[in-house]
Amino acid sequence: MRLLVVGGKLQGVEAAYLAKKAGMDVYLVDRNDQPPALGLCTSFRQLDVLKEREAFLELCRDVDLILPAVEDLHVLNMLAELSQQIGVPLAWDRQAYEISSSKKKSDALFAQHGIPAPRYWPECGLPVIAKPVDASGSRGVCKITTEEELRVFLERRGAAGEDYIIQEFLDGKSYSIEIMGCRGSYIPLQVTDLEMDEVYDCRRVVAPTDLDNQMVEQFREIAIRIAGLVNLTGIMDVEVIEYNGTLKVLEIDARLPSQTPTAVYHSTGINMLELLADIYIRGKLSAQDITPRKAVIYEHISVTSDEIRFLGEHIMAGAGTLVHTTDFFGADEALTNYFPGRKNWVATLIITADSSNNLWEKRNRVIARVKEECCSAG
Repeated sequence: MRLLVVGGKLQGVEAAYLAKKAGMDVYLVDRNDQPPALGLCTSFRQLDVLKEREAFLELCRDVDLILPAVEDLHVLNMLAELSQQIGVPLAWDRQAYEISSSKKKSDALFAQHGIPAPRYWPECGLPVIAKPVDASGSRGVCKITTEEELRVFLERRGAAGEDYIIQEFLDGKSYSIEIMGCRGSYIPLQVTDLEMDEVYDCRRVVAPTDLDNQMVEQFREIAIRIAGLVNLTGIMDVEVIEYNGTLKVLEIDARLPSQTPTAVYHSTGINMLELLADIYIRGKLSAQDITPRKAVIYEHISVTSDEIRFLGEHIMAGAGTLVHTTDFFGADEALTNYFPGRKNWVATLIITADSSNNLWEKRNRVIARVKEECCSAG
């Protein structure tokens, strides 16, 4: 099967990685000449799909499925138009995406249907979290703890004309689940645990989850309900926070996310790219066995000669072209810009084991080895 991935940043890395694991040929398009996903694809073409429509059309004629790994609505709408024109399916649900990509629209959906979510300011007290309405992940997110900080933020936001939402800050553990939808049927997959860095960017994914079975079932029911409300076709990611025994929905994204699909793949064997191909090419969705086969840690590290830092995935976006390697300082796999002798580098580590205890012991050995071999402090 031939997959065309449009966009070579973090979503493109995820798509290319999983597609290669599924035995697909991966054709990558990006307007930049050195995108992070370049080292993971079968073939690469640098072009701007908005400006070079005919060249892009020629590429599309040789593939079986187009997967957008971008968030530019102009690009997405053009891809939808071209997909219809040439009869090659596009793995994108316009209606679900338009709701999930706007925090105002998705929060309104939650409020209308009684789905637990953080309260909006001023109905809540401080501290609060401010988020851009149309940005995904942690971009532009900031915590506000005092009245003075809030006053300054509101003044600056008004002057800049920026559109933010302000919600209560909830201190608890974060969890994620992907759900697949096809013709009114919905299948939630494995729950994963998310750990954030100081700017609320995900730095580590752990599977299987530490949530108890009752909470896992609640989470699955929430995901199914939201998928039904947006009439999902394809994939959607749901992120929640556990606060005082309640799961509150932080955000939804009706697109292939980064990080968690790879963790789920290594834990359960389920490849979400294969499921997307089944949905968009074959029009079917089969039941999945989400029983964990392995415990998995998927995390990002930034290494200098002085230290190792554990930071969110934003460090990978600006790292240049990434390569996929195995047995990386004892980790099963890694995506990295490292080469022997390099002083400053980053990596996404993929570490697996038969149990959670063995997993953390193995992970700590990996970190100790990196520190010993790459940091002057030892």
